[in-house]
Amino acid sequence: MNIKKNDTVIVITGNSKGKEGKVLQVILATNKIIVEGVNIIKRHTKPSQKNPQGGVVKKEGPINASNVMVKCPQTSKPTRIGSSRVKDSVTGKIKVMRVSRRSKEMF
Repeated sequence: MNIKKNDTVIVITGNSKGKEGKVLQVILATNKIIVEGVNIIKRHTKPSQKNPQGGVVKKEGPINASNVMVKCPQTSKPTRIGSSRVKDSVTGKIKVMRVSRRSKEMF
């Protein structure tokens, strides 16, 4: 999966199509992600010590990772992600950097 935590993504299909937000959590086992402000679900909770009032709680639900694309940092449009090997000038080690396929910018 090319999507990582704290990436800004744009939803390309589903009920929340067109919305964008920051990735809060990545669930690798089920290939799902939780995006801030996308797929809001309501949970009816009983009163407890942590929440003595109880009631309806709104929170983000998981969506499939295939329904989102990473936002290009330069053009602000959805883009695919590639990888590029770059030699670090200070240490001389080779690092793998992520590259936007749309603008060829590394991030």
